[in-house]
Amino acid sequence: MTFSAFQRSMPAWAAFAVSATSYLATAPAGAQTGDKSLPPIIVSGVRFASAPTAAPIGATVITAEQIRQAGVANVNEAIRKIGGVYGRASTTGSPDFDLDLRGFGTNSSQNMVVLIDGIRLSENEQVSPLLSSVPIESVERIEIVRGGNSVLYGEGATGGTIQIVTRRERANDTTGTVFGEIGTFNHKNVRASVAKAWDGLSIDANIEALRSDNYRRNNDIRQNNFNGGMQLSSREGRMGLRIDAARQDSDFAGDLTLAQFEEDPRQASTPNNYGSYDTDRYTFFIERRFSDFEVAAELSHREKNASGHLDFGGGFVSDSDAESKTLQFSPRVRHTYKSGAGVNELVAGFDFIEWDRATTRLSPGIPSYIADVEQTSKALYVKNEFSFSKTRLAIGLRNERFEKHATGANVYRTSDTLNAWELQGSQEISHEIDVFAKTGTSYRIPNADDNAGTLNNAILEPQRSRDLELGASYDANGNKLTVRAFRHKLKNEILFDPTVPGLFFNGANVNLDPTRRQGIEIEASARVAPTIEVSTVFQHVSAKFTAGPNEGKEMVLVPKNTATLRLNWFPQNGHSADIGVQWVDKQRYGGDFTNTCGARIPSFTTLDGRYAMRTGAWEFAITGTNLTDRDYFTNAYGTCQFGIYPDPGRQIKISARMDF
Repeated sequence: MTFSAFQRSMPAWAAFAVSATSYLATAPAGAQTGDKSLPPIIVSGVRFASAPTAAPIGATVITAEQIRQAGVANVNEAIRKIGGVYGRASTTGSPDFDLDLRGFGTNSSQNMVVLIDGIRLSENEQVSPLLSSVPIESVERIEIVRGGNSVLYGEGATGGTIQIVTRRERANDTTGTVFGEIGTFNHKNVRASVAKAWDGLSIDANIEALRSDNYRRNNDIRQNNFNGGMQLSSREGRMGLRIDAARQDSDFAGDLTLAQFEEDPRQASTPNNYGSYDTDRYTFFIERRFSDFEVAAELSHREKNASGHLDFGGGFVSDSDAESKTLQFSPRVRHTYKSGAGVNELVAGFDFIEWDRATTRLSPGIPSYIADVEQTSKALYVKNEFSFSKTRLAIGLRNERFEKHATGANVYRTSDTLNAWELQGSQEISHEIDVFAKTGTSYRIPNADDNAGTLNNAILEPQRSRDLELGASYDANGNKLTVRAFRHKLKNEILFDPTVPGLFFNGANVNLDPTRRQGIEIEASARVAPTIEVSTVFQHVSAKFTAGPNEGKEMVLVPKNTATLRLNWFPQNGHSADIGVQWVDKQRYGGDFTNTCGARIPSFTTLDGRYAMRTGAWEFAITGTNLTDRDYFTNAYGTCQFGIYPDPGRQIKISARMDF
């Protein structure tokens, strides 16, 4: 089905929305989602809201309280600082770091799925999701599920999933926040949010403006965000509409050689390059309970425009513009059956996604580059979980068909049908200790940019992975410890190989020989005093080729070890402090496939901190990142000691926040 055909079918979905509204409106009011008498809703591991006892096996949950205590500015920062997920600084100056679950290096964003309230933010392109467009004040929690998760969330979930869940307003309540911040590098950030809830109806709105010159020259960022919606709720369910919009303009500083970095890491190699990134998303959602059944669905439409101006010197410039549209419809149903001490939960659903992109690239003196790409996917999945006493067992299956059609610079038409399965379980050994295990398969399909960068217009094969995880957790008296051992055996991994000989330059996107990721993850937190909490996240990952001419060689841009340590102090006198240390091990340069470069990206340690004082409705804070002013870098795409994008130096920010 073409995108235009799907658009013509919108009246049917509109009729569905109207009928759903009428149906929900007939339900009795008086027990809104925010009613304190209802059980707490903590996780959504099966794409439905669930109680704490049904948390995804081995998941990490970041709460709104943790976000507030750490004083993080955006969702991306919360995932890195609190969740301990390693991230590489953006090459464009955006606050969106490239997050990396389980060591997937250059294509880390394409090997994990990011969602907000069930809607995919992950792209069908080689770009990272724009997490900075999600208002931090609207976040109720962030769920990080490491490891293969393709049964529920489809392609690209081998590294794991990150689910952002926005808050549900309490009945008959009004809340709001005004936030202002200034800092070094001419940093300015203003945010405001307001929410009003009546008996069965709630509305909210969030706005943000960010301006910064950033650390490097010609790396300015200007971003405006809006997020708002309305919701109708009752004891039987809820429904609503959300609108999200972001406008981002940035200047591109370019990459450096190691000599340039050591001379002045703030310099720009491309002083005339810039770009923009604009996106609008409209989402309709509905949830309804019928005795032991629950039904839910999201219908989302997004439009995005990305443009750029690149000056390569010598009078050679390139201007590009890419317009894309995404339509997603995800209906599903859950049945819960209780018998004695046993509970059986069955979830089944469909995912329909249609995406297209039109790209134009103009360069003086050469023909224009014009490319159109369409992709549709249709998926059916089912997952069943049985809980009895101290045991949980779950099994899931997914079947998904993809169709792609490209015209213009690249011409192809392909179709692939992929399957995923998973089996997982947990066993309570004692009141404090659980053990768990997960195994299954996951997959990733080549996206539009992957196929556009192949040698001789070759079409890449889907990437497949066999996933295994074993773990144990301890939770007692406010002290928590989770340990996981994992392994991903990949076939046809999709990555850019700089050693492929080309006509004008070397390098192309390819299906690699078999590769493997394996390692351990440790998460721990402890209340060492009534007002002091310490937490740490450690990851060790071995990422290597397991066959072919590079057998035994390390994958690029993957640190073998990463660790974070945080200390949070929260006395009951209006004062609080948060201090964090991150250590990242050395790693291979992005182009060092043959492991012949004698140098590596150096290891580094950074320190950040925040002190806040609350008085009445106001909170004043001072925040510092890279407090030791360490010169370091996490992005370096060259073969050896070049292609470097420096990370920011020390930055100090002062903020004021008022809650009402």
